[in-house]
Amino acid sequence: MTDGLRLACMLGDGIGPEIVPVARRIADEALTRSGADPVDWVDLPMGAAALAEFGYALPPANIAVLDGCDGWLAGPHDSESYPESWHAGPEGVPGVILRGHYELYANIRPSKSHPTVPSLVKDVDLVIVRENTEGFYPDRNMFSGNGEFMPTPDVALCVGKFSRTAARRIARSAFELAELRRRHVTIVHKSNVIPVCFGLFLEECRAVAREHPDVQVDDFLFDAMAAHLVRRPQAFDVIVTENLFGDTLSDLASELTGSLGMAASINAGAKYAMAQAAHGSAPDIAGQGIANPLGMVMSVAMLLQWLGERNADPAVAAAATSIAAAVDAVISTGALTPDLGGTATTASLTDALIHGLPARRAAQASGVHSGGSGGDHGGHAGPGFAD
Repeated sequence: MTDGLRLACMLGDGIGPEIVPVARRIADEALTRSGADPVDWVDLPMGAAALAEFGYALPPANIAVLDGCDGWLAGPHDSESYPESWHAGPEGVPGVILRGHYELYANIRPSKSHPTVPSLVKDVDLVIVRENTEGFYPDRNMFSGNGEFMPTPDVALCVGKFSRTAARRIARSAFELAELRRRHVTIVHKSNVIPVCFGLFLEECRAVAREHPDVQVDDFLFDAMAAHLVRRPQAFDVIVTENLFGDTLSDLASELTGSLGMAASINAGAKYAMAQAAHGSAPDIAGQGIANPLGMVMSVAMLLQWLGERNADPAVAAAATSIAAAVDAVISTGALTPDLGGTATTASLTDALIHGLPARRAAQASGVHSGGSGGDHGGHAGPGFAD
């Protein structure tokens, strides 16, 4: 059991200052009703406002504070809109810095369809397990410097990175999660044209598969996987892949099942975890009171699940489960924001979520990770992250 969680809160840009406080409020209420100790919240600057005040989108002083936290909430950032002076400088994107510095190697992104949510597909419940530190994103796969460079003014090079350590640990995350769901892992790669890098990735994934003989395993090329997600997404359970492929496929899956506004996400490592919805900052609707907070709310539920398991705290785990149940209940009433074809506001949806949380009850261990056709909403970082 814990004496209460210490969580940091960084609002970010665009709709971040609207949706992050909603997730925080929901978390506080759910924890109170589950009998958990209250959270010690720490507010930290991040994004355009931080850049204007401190000269950094992620002030270096944040790191020392985050070191003493159990996890944190991070809103979206709109680094594309930052001034040219920032782009010419040495600072990286805030989320990238945090993922790299704290080795948040597992990005877990669930996608689930709901009967009352307009969507292109139905009866889908899958989780994409994305390796978060290597692969084809050159701004985050190097210990020092950047994997993108120009040896001459007319030639640009981009370096991908694949290591056995990273491949094996993300594979373990995927198979441990699959053991709690429908016991099916799909490995996504591009070994036909990148045989050395993805050959290594496949080899390590298959080695981990042998440790889980009860889990069904298949694999697809990245382009074929995109087609299969559109044609038959119901056939998939847990999908494991590298950084860029996971980013792309998770956006596709979220749009197929409803909206990126519902795209929950957790970034987890051995010691820390960060709740950050998969969607962007949506500056076009910022300040209008219509932003969909569900992706951020479910991201916080995933964080609480991860923390509840790591700390063997059933009250925190129960709070995560109650948030997932409230989200499902509210969605089932058709109380949807405009991105989902509804008329609900951020405030009215928040009130509905609070109302949907169960009354205070005895804490019990459960989870939002299992999914399944009629199971809980969403996914989690999987066991093994609390090592």
